[in-house]
Amino acid sequence: MLADVTATRYFQYTPSNLRDPVLTAQGDRLRAECFSACNGVYARLDLLGSGFDGGDIGFGTTNVDVNAAMRSALTKVRRTELLHVDIGDDGLSVATPDRQAHERPVDMPDRWVRALGNVAGMHRGAVAAFTLDRRRTRTFLGSLPHATAAPQRGWLVPDRTGARLSPRPAPGGVYINGLHRLSALKRLLVHATGLTAYALGVGEAPCIVELDLPGARLSLGLTEEPWRGFSGEGSLLEALSAPTVLDDADLVSALLAFEPSIDVARLGGDADLPTQRVEGALAVLASSGRVGWDAHDAAWFHRELPDDPDRVTKDNPRLVAARRLVDDAAVTESDDAWTVSGRYRVSLGPTSGVDGSRCTCAWYVKHGTDRGPCKHVLAVYLTCDGTIEETS
Repeated sequence: MLADVTATRYFQYTPSNLRDPVLTAQGDRLRAECFSACNGVYARLDLLGSGFDGGDIGFGTTNVDVNAAMRSALTKVRRTELLHVDIGDDGLSVATPDRQAHERPVDMPDRWVRALGNVAGMHRGAVAAFTLDRRRTRTFLGSLPHATAAPQRGWLVPDRTGARLSPRPAPGGVYINGLHRLSALKRLLVHATGLTAYALGVGEAPCIVELDLPGARLSLGLTEEPWRGFSGEGSLLEALSAPTVLDDADLVSALLAFEPSIDVARLGGDADLPTQRVEGALAVLASSGRVGWDAHDAAWFHRELPDDPDRVTKDNPRLVAARRLVDDAAVTESDDAWTVSGRYRVSLGPTSGVDGSRCTCAWYVKHGTDRGPCKHVLAVYLTCDGTIEETS
C-alpha cells in the first residue's frame, strides 16, 4: 500500500517508479513512512508490538528502495506463513521458509526531509473530528474513487452507513480537497477495523485520515490543495526563529533515544529547559527529519537521519531573508504597526506568535499565513527576540 502511494502522482495523475519508505524501529513498534510522488500525500504505517509474533524490535532508521522483487516476495506471504524481517544499516531483508529478498539503503530525496519537518509542524495541531466503526469504515473505503478520478472536494462527514462528502461545512466534518488521494486505502478494506479523521484547523484546513488495522495503524495526511507539496508549507518557520533554538536543539538531540513517544516534560527536566524552548528545539530537529509527530498519541517521536547543521538555513529562505532584514535595520516600530523596508506594514496578532499577524506584501495577499509567515512578519518576530505581543 505504501508503495502505491509513493509511486503515484495524484495531481495530474502520472505513475512513478519511486518506492522508498523510511523505516524506523523504536523498540515497541516499527514505523514505515513515505510521500506520494507529487509530495501532497504523507503515509505512515505503524506496526505495533501486538502485530509481531515474537522476536525483538530493535532501534534504528533506514531508507530503502522497495523494488518489484521485494513487493513480489511480500505479496506471496500467506496469513499462516512465517515471515522474518531484518532491518539494519545494510538495508531491509525479508525471508520465508522458501524465498528471500533484500533491499539496500538509498539516499533520501532532499524534499522528503523538508516535507517530514513540515508534516510534523502541521500535524501538531491535529484534533480528532469523528470516528467510524468497522462496518461504516469498510463501506466508506469501498466508495472511495480511484487515483485517476477527477478531484472532489468538500467536508467529509460521518453518516448512518459510512461517511460522505458534503459541499458545505458540517459539525464534526473535515475538509478534503482531492478525495481520490485516499484511494490507496481501498487495498486494506478487508482488514480495516475502524477509522478516525483529524482536522488540522478550522475552515478549509487539511486533514489526516487514520485507519485502524489488526496490530497496526495507517495514517494518510493530505495538503490543503492537491497541487501543493508538503516540502513548501513553512509550518516550522516561527519556531525556528527563536534566538536560542539552535543551541537548544544540540542539547536536546543528545538526549533522544528512539522514543516512540517523547515525554517533553521529562526531556525539559533532563535538559534543564522550559517546555517552550524544548518544543522549539524539537522543531529544529523536525526540520532535519529527526523527529516526527504522531496525531494518535499526540506526541513527538524520534527517528534518526543524517544531521545537516546547515539545513535550517538551506531549507528556509524566508528565515534567511528575515534575518538579513534585521541585520540591515530594515524593521522600524510606529504607534500602531511595524514597518519593514520602509514600505511593508506588519500588524501584530493578539497572541505571542505570528498567528493573526498581517502584512501588506504580495506573499501575504496570496497565501496569508496558510504556508507559514512571510519574511516581513518573521523579521518583526526576530526583532522582538521571538516574542510578539499585540500592539496597543
